[in-house]
Amino acid sequence: MSDAATDIQASAQEATFAGGCFWCLEAAFNRLQGVLHAESGYSNGEHPQPDYESVCSGRTGHAEVVRVRFDPARVSYQQLLGVFFFLHDPTTLNRQGNDVGTQYRSGIYTHLAEQAAQARALIEQLTASGVHASPIVTEVTPVVNYHPAEAYHQGYAARNPYQGYCAVVVAPKLEKFRRTFSELLKTED
Repeated sequence: MSDAATDIQASAQEATFAGGCFWCLEAAFNRLQGVLHAESGYSNGEHPQPDYESVCSGRTGHAEVVRVRFDPARVSYQQLLGVFFFLHDPTTLNRQGNDVGTQYRSGIYTHLAEQAAQARALIEQLTASGVHASPIVTEVTPVVNYHPAEAYHQGYAARNPYQGYCAVVVAPKLEKFRRTFSELLKTED
């Protein structure tokens, strides 16, 4: 690894977001400049070894999340928050579209006190602006008990663009995301 790459890895930060199904969030975040890697996983539940089946049962308390490793010199946490709020409906409790259950809740799981402050400030700003007709229900709390999702979930939307959910739900959301955030996208996108 070059010295520059080592420096970027050393200064990289992490952010963890829950906004419904992790396939869409991961696919979008991986397209952003400055994002080194986005990984689907489970967080903020109680079970010590969650897996997809147990998380979907609602018994573990985990949310489906995406952990984003990013270079703050190229993409700010504030920009990541903007993308996060664009990609999902933060006003529906334990639900995103037809996905229902606590695992689909809206959450920002923070790694630093500064992240929590920025997230809460943006929620206040969005609330004051009236951009949403209903109150924002996004929880902001420190990240705990994170576990990567199974390998078959990683990069799922990219590998399975014609799978029903990906074609009907993920693809249109990603197209709208690409149009809205074109200036933040990696050049190969």
